[in-house]
Amino acid sequence: MTPDQTAAIDGVLGDAIRDIGIPPRPMILDSIGAEMLKETPDFHRLASLISSDVSLAAGLMKTANSPYFGFRFRARTVSQALMMLGLDVSSRAVAGLILRKVFVSVPALERFWDASARIAMVSGWLAQELGPRNGIRAEEAYTFGLFRDCGIPVLMRKFSDYGVTLKIANETSDQRFTDVEDTRHPTNHAMVGCLLAQSWWMPEETCLAIRHHHDAFALTAHQGGLPASAQRLIAMVQLAEFLFQTATGLSATREWDKLGDACLRLLDVSPDGLATLTSGTREVLAHADA
Repeated sequence: MTPDQTAAIDGVLGDAIRDIGIPPRPMILDSIGAEMLKETPDFHRLASLISSDVSLAAGLMKTANSPYFGFRFRARTVSQALMMLGLDVSSRAVAGLILRKVFVSVPALERFWDASARIAMVSGWLAQELGPRNGIRAEEAYTFGLFRDCGIPVLMRKFSDYGVTLKIANETSDQRFTDVEDTRHPTNHAMVGCLLAQSWWMPEETCLAIRHHHDAFALTAHQGGLPASAQRLIAMVQLAEFLFQTATGLSATREWDKLGDACLRLLDVSPDGLATLTSGTREVLAHADA
């Protein structure tokens, strides 16, 4: 991203960030972005910056050593993790690790964060299971799984009655989730999440997918106006959420009733395939808990 593009995004988003309370882009993402523009990035400098935060360092190494990437060797240091993942994937991983930390003051969100992390995990696994025909890499699905609902903690912090809004929206079958939000608040979590992702330099398809992840029309091929990659991201993580809810009985919503058919068509998943994925999800979650 060039300095001019950065300035343009910052200018457009500035008012929204101030008005809604979107957390500013972490400085470490600026540092990673600056190194990505260099002909010879300084991995040692970045490793030093990341290592100054023990939780970030541990999280990045855990990401590099996850089975999604299939590296033959384990990362023993932050420098090794950066080299193995590359700066693009590392920046997404760091952003995901920071996301929860910046909302530590928002009460009653522990279950939300735990569910988001597990849905992201299932999303990464699902990208591997469905294979390259869907064109979504495991790290892309995982990142979108973490960031898809990042507007929720922003609005929880901004509006004292937003928890009530969430309950109503989760139980509503005849309206879009975001329409329920818009009737009760000046904006919705999909829009806020898109703004946060843009200001944190997430990839364009991730930002678009966040913006439209409750819109069934956007999942209609050749009509929704979204790039195919963004449509598939939405479909894959919506499927991951459904599989998580089916496997655990937690965080039930009505979204699969609204979006499920379109998601299965986009991902070319049959009823038999869905049953197999449900069984596999239980194994993935059991392994994570072991």
